[in-house]
Amino acid sequence: MVTVEGEVIHGAKLGRQMGFPTANMEVGGVDIENGVYLSSVTIDGRVWRAMSNVGVRPSVDGRSRLLETHIFDFQGDLYGRVLRVDLLRKVRDEKKFSSIEELKNQLMQDFNQIRSM
Repeated sequence: MVTVEGEVIHGAKLGRQMGFPTANMEVGGVDIENGVYLSSVTIDGRVWRAMSNVGVRPSVDGRSRLLETHIFDFQGDLYGRVLRVDLLRKVRDEKKFSSIEELKNQLMQDFNQIRSM
């Protein structure tokens, strides 16, 4: 398990448009492989199940390395908050998709797989 703590920053809001809003954090040199993870997030002492992506987002021409976390069943504004994200298990490697639709379909598969874990 790897734990990342950081401030939630604004992103491009593409995850939100695809139905998977994310809390984004810069990870820079955190020693963990890029990819999709089963994760958990601690907010105000409560632990939430989540799925996270660590990487440069090659499908959307990303340049900086980010941790993007979709928190299951959470609604609220986290911008500027410091969160603790525990990356519990890697599900797959980061991958470049040929279209946003292909990425969205993979996110749904990831969501269903991680939700059932």
